[in-house]
Amino acid sequence: MIDNTEFQNKVALVTGGAMGIGKAVAKLLAARGSKVLIVDRAVQEGSLAVEEIKHLGGNAEFFKADVSNINNCSDAVKKAVELFGKLDIVSNNAGIQRYGTVESTPENEWDEVMNINLKSVYYICKFAIPHLKKTKGSIVNMTSVQAFATQRGVAAYTTSKHALIGLTRSMAIDFARDGIRVNCVAPGTVETPMLKYAAALDPNPESVYENCKNMHPIGRIAQPEEIAEVVAFLASDRASFVTGSCYLVDGGLLLPIGGEPKTSQE
Repeated sequence: MIDNTEFQNKVALVTGGAMGIGKAVAKLLAARGSKVLIVDRAVQEGSLAVEEIKHLGGNAEFFKADVSNINNCSDAVKKAVELFGKLDIVSNNAGIQRYGTVESTPENEWDEVMNINLKSVYYICKFAIPHLKKTKGSIVNMTSVQAFATQRGVAAYTTSKHALIGLTRSMAIDFARDGIRVNCVAPGTVETPMLKYAAALDPNPESVYENCKNMHPIGRIAQPEEIAEVVAFLASDRASFVTGSCYLVDGGLLLPIGGEPKTSQE
């Protein structure tokens, strides 16, 4: 049996919950007692995630939505409250990555990244906050280590993740007196469909995985469940005095300063 105590009587809305980190978050919150609405545009994967949760004894439903659409986001929040009677937790995970510099990125791709990675959080939270005020709830947003240090050729993605930290902190200060806590998580490399897509662009996909592993001082990439544990902590009463924070969960990725200095003895 699953442990259904920590989030018993809580209701969570999880965007991007059909796969990757979002799916791991949805499964973990449900395993600890929360009722979960998975919001995603991937119907087959989202329905499968709900089936997995129910098979384990959890309570979850799926709602198809394009989170870059304001009306879809409004409907998603309404559906959560309609199904479960309230809203306690919002976990924003929907995200995409496109490749290019400011010079090379087409405007439509720039807008697509901003709409899904950033604007969707504004939309979902805009409609969720009136309900979260009633429950003194929690919002956890998914940003990235690329909000702190970036690589070449991902200008739109990096910009969206930087901005998401700003949005997180703005909401944290704006709604602190309402009892709403707002935090974000910045993962390093995680075993997700996004990583698989990135690796597939390389002639040698396995080399991408190896390079990613070697970049992290801990010597491996993360599993989605490891990121979900931090989301669950921030959503829980254990983090009752935490708001406006961004938690790095990166296996030490941002620790090096650019190279190991050589000494005269080497």
